[in-house]
Amino acid sequence: MLAIGRKFLQHVLPGILRPVRVLWNEIVGFVFLALSVSTVPSIYRGIREYDGEGQDVFRLIMAGFFALVMAGFAVSSFLRARKISRF
Repeated sequence: MLAIGRKFLQHVLPGILRPVRVLWNEIVGFVFLALSVSTVPSIYRGIREYDGEGQDVFRLIMAGFFALVMAGFAVSSFLRARKISRF
């Protein structure tokens, strides 16, 4: 009976785990995308209020870098989800 149960799990678990992994990667990608988009108002406000000071430039560079990194993580996560779903 244990052998039958083990064989059943070997056939069923991959069919369950793959969609769960795809969904997990898509959720993580959405969170990173939301973090990236959430910096857009700050960047826009920083550009609009720019007055030539070095501190303002540094703040804009850091906000832009954060947005790019988060967008990169989002794209990477979505591509990983797509790769998992194709197999």
